[in-house]
Amino acid sequence: MKYLVKIFVITFFLFNCTSSFAEEKIVVLDLTFVLNKSKAGKGAQDYLKKSFENKGKQFQKMQEDFKKEEKDLLAKKTVLSKEEYSKKLTDLRNKVASFNNERRTALDKITTQRAEARETLINKIDPILNEYILENDISLVIDKKFVLGGKPENDITDIIVKKLNKELPSLNLK
Repeated sequence: MKYLVKIFVITFFLFNCTSSFAEEKIVVLDLTFVLNKSKAGKGAQDYLKKSFENKGKQFQKMQEDFKKEEKDLLAKKTVLSKEEYSKKLTDLRNKVASFNNERRTALDKITTQRAEARETLINKIDPILNEYILENDISLVIDKKFVLGGKPENDITDIIVKKLNKELPSLNLK
């Protein structure tokens, strides 16, 4: 009987102690919102969007010019000699190939700038997030896209956005 009481008391204390140590603070962060709605993120997106639109208009105009030049060349096909027509056609093809390379290079540059801006933002968010985790004794931070539900007070997105806006008001993309 003595052993049964001891086992019961020890088991009781073990269950009470483990439940009090098991409480961990878990918070949610919407990383996409932070990247898109912070001042630096929004500024980078606006710059890249404007750059993409400007390049798109420029390339659209060049493409229309090539089509017009092609129509003119086809209209003059019967008038020009075979060698001259062939030379002009080769020149036009070279211009189109050069245009395609230039367009691909411009789009790659925009893509690279976007990736660099994202990486810069994430690198700035990391120390801010680590500092917040240490200050508030947080055990785990989960991206909001992986969470099905939770209390709104566990969402730290707005706090991180405010701290990021103070730390990094804009990105210098050029």
